[in-house]
Amino acid sequence: MRSIVKLATPFAAAALLLTACGGTTGGSTDTESSAGAAAGCPEGASIGFFGALTGPNANLGNNIQNGVKLAVEQHNAKPDACQVTVTPYDSQGLPDQASGLATQAVRDTKVLGLVGPAFSGESKVADPLFAEAGLVGITPSATNPALADNGWETFFRVLGNDASQGPAAASYITNTLQAKKVYVIDDASEYGKGLADIVRTSLGAASAGNDTVQTGQTDFSAVVAGIRASGADAVFYGGYYSEAGLLLKQMREAGVTTTFVTDDGAKDEGLVTAAGAANAEGTIITCPCLPPDKAGGTFVADYTAAYGTAPGTYSAEGYDAATILMAGIEAGNTTREDLLAFVKTYDAPGVTKQLKFDEKGEPSDVTVWAYKIEGGQIVADQEIKAS
Repeated sequence: MRSIVKLATPFAAAALLLTACGGTTGGSTDTESSAGAAAGCPEGASIGFFGALTGPNANLGNNIQNGVKLAVEQHNAKPDACQVTVTPYDSQGLPDQASGLATQAVRDTKVLGLVGPAFSGESKVADPLFAEAGLVGITPSATNPALADNGWETFFRVLGNDASQGPAAASYITNTLQAKKVYVIDDASEYGKGLADIVRTSLGAASAGNDTVQTGQTDFSAVVAGIRASGADAVFYGGYYSEAGLLLKQMREAGVTTTFVTDDGAKDEGLVTAAGAANAEGTIITCPCLPPDKAGGTFVADYTAAYGTAPGTYSAEGYDAATILMAGIEAGNTTREDLLAFVKTYDAPGVTKQLKFDEKGEPSDVTVWAYKIEGGQIVADQEIKAS
C-alpha cells in the first residue's frame, strides 16, 4: 500500500476552479480548451451520478452528489464553458435496481460520462453495461478489488480499494489497538463481505470468530451472544452504517464493551444516530479517504458555502471524479469515445490526491486513514502506514 498523498494546488482565482479542471493531459492551452469546447459543445450535455440518493444508505450518495454538483457548477461558471447538467440515477444502493438504471443512462445520449456507481454491488451489475456502451464511469467510493479485474475499459476509481483498506484495518487493530482476539462480521454484500474477508485473512491467528448478518436486519442478539462467547477484545464490522449502528447499540445495551471497528461504508453520522452518541463513543472507522480538512485549495470553504455544512464522506472524491469529466469536456471531448480516451490519460492534481489511473483504472496514489468517534463526532485519528 502506498500511503503518501500530495494535496491539490489552489484554485485559479479567475476561473474559480481547481487547476485540474482547466488542465489537459495533451498539452492544450486554456484558450485551445475553451475553443474546442465552444465549437463542439452538444446541447443538453450531461454527466450522470449513479448511487443511493434515497434509502437507508442515502447519506453517502448525497455526500457524493453534492461534490459532483459543486464541480459542475464551478465549471459552468467559467467564461464560454460548455454548459453541463447532472443527471441523477438513484439506485438506493441496491444491485437489483442497477440494471434498469444503467440501461437508462446508456440510452440517454446526452450523458457523456458518469460519477459512480457508488457501491460495489451495484457496480458489479451496472459496469458491464457501461463497458459495452463505451460510457466512462469514475467511482468515488466502490472499493471491492475485483471490480478492476473484469477488463471493463470504462471502469475507473479515484480511491484505493479494499486490498489496501483490509490489511490497513487489520494492522490498526493488532498494532495500534493491540487486540489479540478479533471477531469479524460482514453484511453479506459485495462490499461488506469482500472487505471483511480480506480483514480475516490479514488478521491470521488473531481472528477469533466470524459471523454474517443481512442488509435490513434489526435483531442482532445472536451476533452479540457470539461476540461475548468468543472473548474477543475487538470487533470488525464490514458493511454500511445502518446495520453497524444498530449492532453497536445492541452490543452496548447488552454490556459488551469490546472495541468496535468498522469501515468507510459506516463512516457517516447515521452510525452515531443509530447507535446513540454514548454507545458510539470510541468507535474506530477505517477509510481510503482523506479527512475533509486535508483537501486542497478552497474546496472545504466552497462546499460549506454551497451546502451549509462541511463535506461528508466521499464528497471530495465525488468532486474529484466530476472534475476529471469536466476537464475532458472543457478540452472539447464531447463524445463518449473521446471522453473515455481523455480519462485514460488524465494526470493532474485533485483535492484528494494526484489523479492518475493505471491500466486497470486504479488510482496511482492510495492512502488509508483511521477515524474515531468522539463526543458524537467522527474525527481523524491517524493515517495508517503500510506495515
